[in-house]
Amino acid sequence: MSTQKHTCSIHQPNFFPWLGYFDKIRRADVFIFLDDVAYPKSGSGMGSWTNRVKINIQGRAAWVGCPVRRTSGMQRILDVRIDDSSPWRTKLLKTLEANYKRSPNYDAAMAVIRPLIEYPMDNLADFNINAITAIGKALGLTATFERQSDLKVEEKATELLINLAKAVGADAYLCGSGAGGYQEDELFHQCGIELIYQNFRSEPYGQTDRFLPGLSVIDYLFYR
Repeated sequence: MSTQKHTCSIHQPNFFPWLGYFDKIRRADVFIFLDDVAYPKSGSGMGSWTNRVKINIQGRAAWVGCPVRRTSGMQRILDVRIDDSSPWRTKLLKTLEANYKRSPNYDAAMAVIRPLIEYPMDNLADFNINAITAIGKALGLTATFERQSDLKVEEKATELLINLAKAVGADAYLCGSGAGGYQEDELFHQCGIELIYQNFRSEPYGQTDRFLPGLSVIDYLFYR
């Protein structure tokens, strides 16, 4: 009898996320975009990993991202809109050109990245999911993708994660190393779902003297 586990992983649809995010996709059979939860605002602003990320700018990790329309109160990720009143797409492409033009895979990477940045979509979740799935395909990843909002699963916190895993027929859940502070591990075991901690650590790639850990997958695409 086969003991192969059907593994799922779950994460908010982030903006051109780091390699650890794609490692979760690589190790999962099903990856669920957590889009029907509160948008994770930073302080009093709208900045979060959902609309910004760090790249290598002149040897240091610096933020780039897309502006979003500011709101007050709770807003679901799937309702957040990109603010296209400024030419942020053109600015981001020029920033990438200025900082990565001499990278060994510049042309091939830009062939993937440019249409994703130019994708004419103002819904932030849709924009991010389009970019993540396209890059996953370019990296040869084979997981299938689902959206929380399509699965119509109720509950909150750990119970939400468990019910999402059940909804896609998973008997194993792959979680990030930072999940221990908010999820109740024992509930997974009680429901017969194996809990697997990712424990991802990015290994240096490309020119090791310029490597900075935790950067966007964009940086990896230029130097892989």
